[in-house]
Amino acid sequence: MTAPLDVSGTELEAAPEAVLDGSQAKAIQGRSLGQIAWMRLKRDKVALTGAGVVAFLVLVAIFAPLIVGWFGHPPTDFNQDLISSETMAPKDGTGISVDHLFGVEPVNGRDIFSRIVYGARISLLIAFLATLLSVVIGTMLGVMAGYFGGWVDSVISKTMDVFLAFPLLVFAIALAGIVPDSAFGLSGDALRVSLLVFIIGFFNWPYIGRIMRGQTLSLREREFVDAARSLGARGPYIIFREMLPNLVAPILVYSTLLIPSNILFEAALSFLGVGVRPPTPTWGGMLSDAVRFYTIPHFMFFPGMAIFITVLAFNLFGDGLRDALDPRAR
Repeated sequence: MTAPLDVSGTELEAAPEAVLDGSQAKAIQGRSLGQIAWMRLKRDKVALTGAGVVAFLVLVAIFAPLIVGWFGHPPTDFNQDLISSETMAPKDGTGISVDHLFGVEPVNGRDIFSRIVYGARISLLIAFLATLLSVVIGTMLGVMAGYFGGWVDSVISKTMDVFLAFPLLVFAIALAGIVPDSAFGLSGDALRVSLLVFIIGFFNWPYIGRIMRGQTLSLREREFVDAARSLGARGPYIIFREMLPNLVAPILVYSTLLIPSNILFEAALSFLGVGVRPPTPTWGGMLSDAVRFYTIPHFMFFPGMAIFITVLAFNLFGDGLRDALDPRAR
């Protein structure tokens, strides 16, 4: 057996300065779950593109008056001088010019660009508020059903089944059609927007309610919940302080996927004539008006593309957010 190699005084011996530098080096810091999710999301270029488009649409909706003042005309102004008195169509076929970037509507000559920009306000406002209402109701009832179980779970689950079997579109058409122009202290666009938010948001909560119930059934058997119970914590404390923070990820993911569905639902109601009433511009209302002028494709193309791009951007962002927050879903 050979003697151990003596490396003292050779190049393998560390210099005292190196040892001191290593002791003063910055300690390795751990990453939170949010930081890990953000790192995953940054690597998903498609999701970031969708998020950028969503942010751009939100800014367009917020600064609609400023944008229209720069690049368009008031959305309710008529431009009869651009319309042919014989065909009731734009004189040059589309009316697209430097002053009218997307052209003008047939018959009345209203600026399509301005109406699409203002239509983003209605669509996004209704979609966001309806989603918020659905998420709040669905989360609270779903968590209660999953945590308490027993007759509470039975009652809430049966209520979800009733709502899921309800013909929502037929009810929305009927309710929106019978509500007068002034009710509940509201009138005009405020009444129509509030009515659509209630219809879309209140009757869509069972979808997220079922997801929250399933997640809660899994969480209530976890060790941190048992530890809270052993310390004497009551149900409300465990729900709000222990469970809800662990449900933030699925809530965010489902919200981003629910918003485009609500945008399509609002567009469908406006298309059927029971949404926000003219002359307030909406994307669905513009598509409904364009049906009569199928020979003028740009009239239908631009509002249709606005809906398509918005829904696609939210879906891409929602898929990327789901993968970032829950890598097991890949």
